[in-house]
Amino acid sequence: MRHKQRSIPNRSFRVADQIQRDLADLIRELKDPRIGMVTLNAVEVTPDYAHAKVFFSLLVGDPQECEEALNEAAGYLRNGLFKRLQIHTVPTLHFSFDRTTERAAEMSALIHRANADRAKD
Repeated sequence: MRHKQRSIPNRSFRVADQIQRDLADLIRELKDPRIGMVTLNAVEVTPDYAHAKVFFSLLVGDPQECEEALNEAAGYLRNGLFKRLQIHTVPTLHFSFDRTTERAAEMSALIHRANADRAKD
């Protein structure tokens, strides 16, 4: 008789959330000057927990340099996660700059400009 493995509901979301919180603490400890004021927006974990894509935004600094620095520090950050997380497989980290906040600001400016033009007419 085969037993079905019971999956824990929303486990991958909870793991991704925990990774996001722990990474935020670990990134603050980094001394690399290329890493500015980073905000982690989201973490997406593959179903097998082998890889995690980390989306970040940046308040000050060059996004491309920061992304390079974070990806270079990914091994160190993964090791820090390994010490903090209670899971069997700690994912390989892949950092990606998230342009969502930039796009939102651009859209807001366009809407504001359109409303100002309409008010003139």
